[in-house]
Amino acid sequence: MSTDVHAPSGSGSPPERPAGWPRRIARAAVAVVASLVAVLAAAIVAGAWFPAIPKAGIAGPVLAGQWPFHVALLALTGTALAVIARQAGLLRWGRILIVVTAVSAAAALLIAGLQIRDAVRAGAELSVAEIFTELAYPGVTPDESAVYATPAGQPLLVDAYLPEVAPGVTTPAVVLAHAGGFRTFDRSDLRGTARWLADHGVAAYAVDYRLATATTPTWDKAPQDLVCALAWVHAAAARHHVDPSRVSLGGMSAGGILALNVAYRLADRTIASPCGPTPPAPASTVGLYTGGDVSQMWHADVDGSREAATWFTGGSPADRPDRYREVSPSAHIGPGLMPTMLLVGDRDRSVTTSTVNDFGAALSRGGAEVEIHTLAFGVHAFDDAYGSVVAQTSRKLLLDFLTTP
Repeated sequence: MSTDVHAPSGSGSPPERPAGWPRRIARAAVAVVASLVAVLAAAIVAGAWFPAIPKAGIAGPVLAGQWPFHVALLALTGTALAVIARQAGLLRWGRILIVVTAVSAAAALLIAGLQIRDAVRAGAELSVAEIFTELAYPGVTPDESAVYATPAGQPLLVDAYLPEVAPGVTTPAVVLAHAGGFRTFDRSDLRGTARWLADHGVAAYAVDYRLATATTPTWDKAPQDLVCALAWVHAAAARHHVDPSRVSLGGMSAGGILALNVAYRLADRTIASPCGPTPPAPASTVGLYTGGDVSQMWHADVDGSREAATWFTGGSPADRPDRYREVSPSAHIGPGLMPTMLLVGDRDRSVTTSTVNDFGAALSRGGAEVEIHTLAFGVHAFDDAYGSVVAQTSRKLLLDFLTTP
């Protein structure tokens, strides 16, 4: 006769977990992370290639256009995780993730390839280190800072970035106006470009100008500030070893509109200096991601452009047509204009390539010498990512234009 012995039902011993549970949890975690990376990378590159996609079409061009190699590395990280997930047993899902991340990496690298093509055509010597490390403006300082004007008691500053030159040698120079929709930012945003130009033989002057507010338009003030800045540079030319016949005027976005407007108005003598003698018209002028008509900013209404135009002029084109006409470079196209260079990215939502091409065509019809350069997958303010391929290419194009006799 046998006796069965049973353990007490209330012994309190925890149930044993099935063998291999840590592996299943790790597999699930890897799969989740790989999935998130795949979705993110795919959204970025899809938005970059197809800007009409909602939301992704805004963020994608910025991320993949400024940092395509970083996006490719992100996607390849997803590929590696997907391979691990597949080897851990998630065969079908792992295969899908491998395809998605690999295609995303290839698409990002293709963007980089198109940008490198532009750099090679421009003769730019790309710094690989800068591509991966200089993600924003570098921490550089000017050689000299000064007050160039004090309108209504407000000091306006200029930062001078000067090349090292031998005695008796003079250099070309450029006065640069910063971006910011006429109402924000300052000259420090130009420090990277200005220092690079100085290191390559061009004296660069980054200037502030009076900014608009909701109640204080500056359509009649900011242009005069640039005239004063240009006059200050001419007065400092001998001390800074600058050739006064080779002083140019340029700017980015709204600053570019100001620069082009002032350059053309100095040429047709419809603006004078409130700070003493009016300087000569600049030798050339440059606009980076800049249009020629302020009313287009108001009508486009992209990324705050309508508010910027309204604050700057004090109203809409219907309310203030004379002001819009006066501050728009396109309204001052005529005989005798200096050479102009325009740079724009083909993913710029604020200043489209068609807008820039139309403006350039109008300049050409007016007899001006015009260079237009369109940069692959460049967005508005493409030079914010200082080390990006697009930014490095734009600096080389700018340097060549300013140093061409």
